[in-house]
Amino acid sequence: MNNLYQRNCLKLLDFTSSELKKIISLAEKLKKNKKNNQEIPLLKKKNIALIFEKESTRTRCSFEIAAFDQGAHVTYLGPGSTHLGTKESIADTAQVLSRLYDGIQYRGHNHRTIEILAQYSRVPVWNGLTEKFHPTQILADLLTMQEIFPNKKFNEIKCAYVGDTHNNMGNSLLEAASLVGLDLRLVSPKKYWPEKTFFLFCQEQSQNKKGRIICTENISEGVKNVDFIYTDVWVSMGEPEDQWKDRIESLHDYQVNSSMLDLTNNSNIKILHCLPALHNQETKIGKSILRKYGFKNGMEITDNIFQKHQNTIFEQSENRLHTIKALLVSSLLKTIDF
Repeated sequence: MNNLYQRNCLKLLDFTSSELKKIISLAEKLKKNKKNNQEIPLLKKKNIALIFEKESTRTRCSFEIAAFDQGAHVTYLGPGSTHLGTKESIADTAQVLSRLYDGIQYRGHNHRTIEILAQYSRVPVWNGLTEKFHPTQILADLLTMQEIFPNKKFNEIKCAYVGDTHNNMGNSLLEAASLVGLDLRLVSPKKYWPEKTFFLFCQEQSQNKKGRIICTENISEGVKNVDFIYTDVWVSMGEPEDQWKDRIESLHDYQVNSSMLDLTNNSNIKILHCLPALHNQETKIGKSILRKYGFKNGMEITDNIFQKHQNTIFEQSENRLHTIKALLVSSLLKTIDF
């Protein structure tokens, strides 16, 4: 019996350490099968609803391709295309959809929305992103780390997450570190540190896995001897621009650039970025923000560093597909037999 059958994924702490590693291991197998043209469609006749209240590239494409590869069908429900929370309660929507579909993905704003969906749904609910957690991204990140260092245990891998750590990425990285013992350094100004109670809980749990979690404003201390520097864009669409101004000015010194990489003392340093990245002026938003705030070479990461490490970053992006596929398979099949 598959103990992940019919399980929700609202956050990584919905799983135990061994369950999380099981999903990553399954993702490795599914990735290998796809690369070798040996895909086994295990989800035939399954139907999946994809609710997107926020725009998406990687999450939507990864869920759709994962489902298609496995023989499942999807219905995309984009912004404004449902009555969710407006004309119909979240609970009623959950009960309607879960009578029609075998699983529901939700990507939106308020984390409470997905909690209500899961509470009233008869089928698994997966978090494609809320303002509080981004579990499917971190699953891909863990797979990427494992692929790069196959002979290292997670508690032997050192990762500095640099920038705004008081967000869904910071929270989900904390969860991951608490489950697998990752040596995680959150490097940012103190006002952008995670919520204290949650941080202390994850820090304590990490110690049980022989891991280590710290928060620091000191860039040199945070990135010294790390295997990975991880960053994310500093602004989110839909936020008031006055919030952008304060955050960008506060994080200016936390840009991932050549000087920061020199501080790692690691000539083999790897760079992670969950994308999209404002590393150049090739987008409308990138051009506007970089010019307005005086950045000549990228915002959260310089273009030369992004280009040098793009193979790792885009492999990390591709791994969204394989880990999401593992999530679908593990939660929709009573037994998994390869």
